[in-house]
Amino acid sequence: MDVETHNLGKSKRSAWISAMRLRTLPLALASTITGSSMAALAGAFSWTIALMTATTTVLLQINSNLANDYGDFLQGTDSEDRIGPERALQSGVLSAPEVKRSIVLFSLLSFISGSALLYLAPIDFTSKLVLLVAGILAIYASIKYTAGSNPYGYRGLGDLSVMLFFGVLGVVGAFYVQSATLSWSVLLPAIGIGCFSAGVLNVNNTRDRSADMDAGKITIAVKLGAENSRRYQVFLMGIGISCFTLYASFFLDQWQNWIFLISLPLFALNAYKVYTIREDVRLDPWLKQLALSTFLLSLLLALGASF
Repeated sequence: MDVETHNLGKSKRSAWISAMRLRTLPLALASTITGSSMAALAGAFSWTIALMTATTTVLLQINSNLANDYGDFLQGTDSEDRIGPERALQSGVLSAPEVKRSIVLFSLLSFISGSALLYLAPIDFTSKLVLLVAGILAIYASIKYTAGSNPYGYRGLGDLSVMLFFGVLGVVGAFYVQSATLSWSVLLPAIGIGCFSAGVLNVNNTRDRSADMDAGKITIAVKLGAENSRRYQVFLMGIGISCFTLYASFFLDQWQNWIFLISLPLFALNAYKVYTIREDVRLDPWLKQLALSTFLLSLLLALGASF
């Protein structure tokens, strides 16, 4: 997902940093921090497993960002009409073969890190095998979002993918590799993080809707249109806020664990701004605001779980 809004420099180093989109990493880490916080509340937190999970998540996200830059460039989506930041390949600083090699490298690093995580995780062999397959699918999904033939990000399936990998699998997976158990209490935060993450993608796609239409990239925002894509943002924020409110009401007894609730107005503000702003280019700051708000919520969850 593209949540980076600064301009590229002319150096190769700045081009690589831009292609990796390091500012997306806090959003990617939100699922790991949330799942780890749930494990801490269940008395099963492990710093080693949490750090290994975070490392794998970061590598997968960087791989996805590189593949997104590569795929959109080959598909011709990154035209001069695009509102968002100039991409690394679009700028001409990096070549397609260079970025393709980096995708292979980060795919391999993601697999190695994920395998090490499963080796250390206190779960049975069958679970490790299932999660290994899920990890391989996650690597494949990170590449196929915009790269290759018939990328699913061009068929309106990006939101579902983000909801699944950033939300359900990300949070539940981070909880399970530490606790070796599954709990219904984790599902509400998982759906909430998934909704907020899908909201980041929706702001991005609503901002770029016109350019994506011209390039033949069919996103949910393109399918819904300008007005309904904004209503969709309100829906996502509403579901996310509801999930965390219900989670606190049903599963948390100590007031210290409720501290994350102070971040929820930030999501209501995002819904209001995205719905009321009519000019697509003015949506850009609210993309970053939502990503950082999601990260803040996860940190507050971790803080509350530490009491």
